[in-house]
Amino acid sequence: MPFPDRFLWGAATSAFQIEGSPLADGAGPSIWQRFARTPGLTVGGETGDVACDHYRRMPEDVALMEALGLQAYRFSVNWGRVLPEGTGAVNGPGLDFYDRLVDALAEAGIEPMLTLYHWDLPAALDRRGGWLNRDVADWLADYARVVYDRLGDRVRHWITLNEPWVVMDGGYVRGGLAPGHRVHEEGAWAAHHLLLSHARATAALRAEGAESVGLAVNLEPKVAATDRPEDVAATARADAYMNRIFLDPVVHGRYPEALPEVFGASWPDLPLDDLDEIQTDTDFFGINYYTRAVCVDDPSDPPERARRVRQLRHLYTDMGWEVYAPAFRDLLVWVKDEYGDPAMYVTENGAAFPDPPQTIGGEVPDPMRIAYLHDHLLAVRDAIEAGADVRGYFAWSLFDNVEWSQGTTKRFGLVHVDFETLERTPKHSAAFYREVIDSNGGALDDAPRIPTTEAVTATATQTAASLQEAAESDDG
Repeated sequence: MPFPDRFLWGAATSAFQIEGSPLADGAGPSIWQRFARTPGLTVGGETGDVACDHYRRMPEDVALMEALGLQAYRFSVNWGRVLPEGTGAVNGPGLDFYDRLVDALAEAGIEPMLTLYHWDLPAALDRRGGWLNRDVADWLADYARVVYDRLGDRVRHWITLNEPWVVMDGGYVRGGLAPGHRVHEEGAWAAHHLLLSHARATAALRAEGAESVGLAVNLEPKVAATDRPEDVAATARADAYMNRIFLDPVVHGRYPEALPEVFGASWPDLPLDDLDEIQTDTDFFGINYYTRAVCVDDPSDPPERARRVRQLRHLYTDMGWEVYAPAFRDLLVWVKDEYGDPAMYVTENGAAFPDPPQTIGGEVPDPMRIAYLHDHLLAVRDAIEAGADVRGYFAWSLFDNVEWSQGTTKRFGLVHVDFETLERTPKHSAAFYREVIDSNGGALDDAPRIPTTEAVTATATQTAASLQEAAESDDG
């Protein structure tokens, strides 16, 4: 059964993760340049200085997108490439790069979806307080105007922020991501200012003429491991902390009731009058889904005091995330029911699995990724049949890339990247996804589901045998 007519099929990336050349042509540094250069904060000391070298290889990358049959491409703009100080003088060469990218996409018949902020705050703004400074809302709005003024005639879909929860939690609460703070109260302030920034950037874009402005949130269904009251309460705290903290204020104009309990004494006296402005008629929500969380109460795991429990009968990705597609269908229907039936795009969905240590006859088999995509796309289709207004799907990611603090060790791509030569090789999953796109989802009815452990082992054994045979042939 095909997807609805005009369903948009694409893939996604972000600036820091693929572009490289972070300081080229007058660009200013981001918080990730400093964070990644601090010893021990990224696996392998990865800095992102090269990444996939997309900044220098953009034309060939767009040609590859066209060859893969993509209808749309979601990318982010590096704020500091456009405004080196975060505000003030515009860096013409930096903005020119995105101008050329959008033109190349148009020539290839690929629709752009532009994300203004994907975690790479200009270092100059971080020195002024970053997301802890209320002025950041106006800084983002001004930046949005600059980008729209150059690209707005060719970009229809705009996203203000990508995964603000990760910005808050990873950057200010747990500290595993830039800027690396670990102060719970700062997390609450960062969340509030992210919400205010979304509202003001949305207003700025609409004033310039934008017709489709959204917010991309990462959501993770929370399920209690038992019916013990402690586990049920912990699951509710985890849900409020991750899933409701941004959606409730934007749609309902209020914070989740459980949120002050989550933060406890760290919950600050936020200016709640801002919620009148934060409650925004957002045109669509971008939904980023990777996994669910089965939770138990754990007072030693602040701030939500909920710990996920590993499900022994289920497969896990290379990130340690459970593979459970039915939760994706339920999540999309939950957003429909809880938040007024909004338009949605799946702006990220995918999985990290190890690739073979070398290509086999120029090919990169990745059966686990194919199975993951297949089952999750079926979940999207099931959600649409249940009434969810899902209008497009963007696989994460187009390329293997710099997975933030994990460096290049986690591969999400439809396209394999050799990080020594930077050669791109489409994986089998790219060919599978091309079939899905060409059939508007009809090919899903013939594709295999997630392999059993035995099938995965057999595939791995066959791959190893092929590599050994090739090595012996070379020796001979």
